[in-house]
Amino acid sequence: MIIGIPKEIKDQEFRVSTPPGGVRALVEAGHEVLVERNAGQGSGFTDEEYRRAGATVLDTAEEVWRRAEMIVKVKEPLPPEFPYLREGLLLFTYLHLAAAEEVTRVLMESGTIAIAYETVEDRNGRLPLLIPMSEVAGRMAVQIAAHYLQKTNGGRGKLFAGVPGVRPADVVIIGAGTVGTNAAQIALGMGAHVTIIEKNLERLRYLDHILHGSLTTLASNVHNIAETVRYADVVIGAVLVKGARAPKLVTRDMVSEMKEGSVIVDVDVDQGGCVETIRPTSHSNPTYFVDGVLHYGVPNMPGAVPRTSTFALSNATLPYVLALANKGFIQAVKDDPGLAKGVNVYKGRITYPAVAEAFGLEYTPLERLLN
Repeated sequence: MIIGIPKEIKDQEFRVSTPPGGVRALVEAGHEVLVERNAGQGSGFTDEEYRRAGATVLDTAEEVWRRAEMIVKVKEPLPPEFPYLREGLLLFTYLHLAAAEEVTRVLMESGTIAIAYETVEDRNGRLPLLIPMSEVAGRMAVQIAAHYLQKTNGGRGKLFAGVPGVRPADVVIIGAGTVGTNAAQIALGMGAHVTIIEKNLERLRYLDHILHGSLTTLASNVHNIAETVRYADVVIGAVLVKGARAPKLVTRDMVSEMKEGSVIVDVDVDQGGCVETIRPTSHSNPTYFVDGVLHYGVPNMPGAVPRTSTFALSNATLPYVLALANKGFIQAVKDDPGLAKGVNVYKGRITYPAVAEAFGLEYTPLERLLN
C-alpha cells in the first residue's frame, strides 16, 4: 500500500503522525511511504532521517495526498486539505466529528473512508489510540493552569503548592478517566489540594487508594459541581463520552460564581467541552476571559510537546496502520471489531452512532455496508 504522511497545518501543530522508526517498519513490511517535505521538522525529525528510513520525500502536500492510498495524520483535515479528499481514500487520524459538522459533511460528500483514532477500541472497550494523548493532555493541563494562575499571566496570583501557613491552590477536576487521573497525579505532586468529581463510584474508590496527597473525591451531581467550582482556583474539564459531544456540566451561571482570576482548562474542547463558556482557541491565541475567569481552550494541547507526543502516538497507532496496510481496509476491520469501531464515515454514510446523533443524520451500521 502507498501510505502518505503530510505535514500538519493546524495552528502551531508540531506533531507528525509517524516518526522515522515507524516509517522503517512500514517499508520493511513492503509498503511505500510518502512524506511531505519538513513534515517531521516540528518534532525534530529531518527529511534525511525519513529518507534513510526508506521514505520518499515529496515537496508538496498535494503530491502526498494525490499519490497515497492511505493518509496517516494527527489532526482532522482543515479546509485547505478538503480538495484532497476523494472517494476510496483511507484517512486515519483524530477526527472528533461529533463537534465538527463541516468536516463530517465534507468527508461524507467526498467518499473518503474516515477512521478516527479516538473511537478505536481494544477488546476491553478501552480507547488505545486516545489514551496516549489523554495522558499528555492531562499532565499538560496542570502545567498550563499553574502558568496562567500567576498574576502576570492573568490569574489570581496563587502558587499551586502554597507555602507553610498559606493555603495551596484548589484544583477541581471533572472526570476521572485518563485525562483526569493524570491531571490529578501532577497537581497533587505539585502540592495543590485536588477535588476529583466523577459519576463512577468504583473509579473514585480506586483513585482514593492509589493517589496520595490532599485529595477529595466527590460523586458527580449538579450540587457538588456547583459548590466546588465556586471556590476553585482551577477547573480542569476531563469528561469523555466515546465519540460524542461532551455534556455541559459547568454552566454559564456556575462560571459567573467563580472567583476573578481563576482558571479553566477544558481538555474536552475538541469534543465541544464540558464547560458551557468554553470555545476552541489556538496556541497562538490560547486564552480569553468570561466574567473575569480565564479560559484556556486549545484543542491540540499535545502539539506543544511534539517530541513526546509523536513518539507516544505512533507507539499506539503503528500496529493499526500496519494491519490496514497489510490486509487492506475491509479485511482489517473484519478481523478486528475494535478497529471497525473507529470507522466513522464509509461510502458517504455515517457509521458511528454518536456522530449521526450529533447532527441528526442517518446512522448506517458498518457491517451493512461491508456485506
